[in-house]
Amino acid sequence: MFTPQGPTVRELTVQALSSVERGYDLLAEKFDATPFRTSDPMLSAVTDALRPLGPFDAGLDLCCGTGAGLSVLRSLCAGRVTGVDFSAGMLAEAGRAHPTATLVRADALALPFAPAFDLAVSFGAFGHFLPKDQPTLFRQVHASLRPGGLLAFPLPAPPRVGSLPYWTLLGFDAAMRVRNALWRPPFVMYYRTFRLADVRERLTRAGFAVETRPIDALGRREDGSPRCRLVVARKTAV
Repeated sequence: MFTPQGPTVRELTVQALSSVERGYDLLAEKFDATPFRTSDPMLSAVTDALRPLGPFDAGLDLCCGTGAGLSVLRSLCAGRVTGVDFSAGMLAEAGRAHPTATLVRADALALPFAPAFDLAVSFGAFGHFLPKDQPTLFRQVHASLRPGGLLAFPLPAPPRVGSLPYWTLLGFDAAMRVRNALWRPPFVMYYRTFRLADVRERLTRAGFAVETRPIDALGRREDGSPRCRLVVARKTAV
């Protein structure tokens, strides 16, 4: 799962016992050598799925980390590309990989932007937001988009109940809840708190018109359902 260039078990343990911000600062230099970095096939598939919805001018990568999603925006947006994250270490790595991007250190729950973006994307970051914080997150993105602007992100299908991935994610979330009950500061990262039905409702309340599109390039499950959907939320309310 991890390459020799990735973090050691000790480094991951120290990261997991830190705050989210400090943890990612510690992990930043080796983050792209872990399976936590969004895969290139995912990035390519999302780019292809979004292209027919353009054209786009300015783009925002929400919780950009080391900047994997900035490559998607570079392919789709004619104007400036911005990444926002609250980890200085991750932003430093993003700056090395994307020297022409605008990088902003900020909390996604208090974005410092006027309505300036046509497209906002995010990859793999929503597990860091508890359900109670998701409405604020979506309102902040809504306020940062121009009228008609899009928030788009991939949402993999939940694993089949009883499968190994199902038990793996259940076990991870349970371990994180125990960790956060016993240790401070908390490290918020849960895989089972971002469900499509709930997300759709919260996006709609924030002023978005929401649709989902299958990302066919990522394949389908045995029952014919897509392995991953693209959630597309268009700003409709001021």
